[in-house]
Amino acid sequence: MRRVATPALGLLSIAALALTGCSATASASGSDATADAPITIATLPLGDDPTAENPIEAFAALIEEETGRTVEVTDVPDYLSVVEAIRADHVDIGIMSGFPSALAVNTGEVDALLAWKGDDTPVSTCVVLDGSPIQEVDDLAGKTIAFADQASSSGYFMPVYMLHEAGLEQGEDYEAIFAGGHEGSFAALEQGQVDAACTAIMLTQMGAPYFPFADGEWRGVGESPSMPVAGTVLVRQSIDDDTRTLLEEALPKVFSEPNAEALGALGEGFIGRETIIAPEPGLFEGFVDIAAVAGVKLEDLR
Repeated sequence: MRRVATPALGLLSIAALALTGCSATASASGSDATADAPITIATLPLGDDPTAENPIEAFAALIEEETGRTVEVTDVPDYLSVVEAIRADHVDIGIMSGFPSALAVNTGEVDALLAWKGDDTPVSTCVVLDGSPIQEVDDLAGKTIAFADQASSSGYFMPVYMLHEAGLEQGEDYEAIFAGGHEGSFAALEQGQVDAACTAIMLTQMGAPYFPFADGEWRGVGESPSMPVAGTVLVRQSIDDDTRTLLEEALPKVFSEPNAEALGALGEGFIGRETIIAPEPGLFEGFVDIAAVAGVKLEDLR
């Protein structure tokens, strides 16, 4: 496995993704793929603990083991840059949570290779420091809240929906800031820059190094609903059939219980869930209403 530099993709907004989705042209085809070509992956950096195995490196090594192919990993700054890297044929695949997957699939220019179905488990909560006067969701009125990323399922869409259901609207009843990731949200809370940081319940349960607060230092305020799709492996449409089939066979083996410890947070939300190979776009329709609360119309991203 090796890491490579990515072409300058820029920090994309959801609107920009919708616009660029209309102008993509494939730069690769099945005919120019070879049996020993590297499998390329775009990902956000995950795991900074030098004493623990990096989940992305572990994932790449497991893919190499299952496919017999070299894996190249490209780090990008945010979720939508992963989507754009795939859409523009810079990489083969990327692993995404439900909402950015729905955004990508609804452009019509990125395929879902496989998906993990959601369950009835709440996805998100808003974290406050233990000494905070905020006790329930209503108390977030008039406060400043940190969100991870404008395309994050657990760090934006689901908590915004939770706040909406409590009668709190973004920009009217509370101020939102985007911290560039869950880590940034936690740092903003710790430094007193915000009153709350909305994040994945899964991260709070995993603890260090993914969640920096010890028991007794924080409280969770509210719980969001569940999601219809927990996550997806997205793939460029121009990928050759042999590589597509190879990944369809390899990925369920990689995301299995024996690899749970090595994959850490990367596998936590997916391992053990029902896996759907080549899911139809209709699987993502359950996101439409929730996305609309955040001002995004999935049906317009064509």
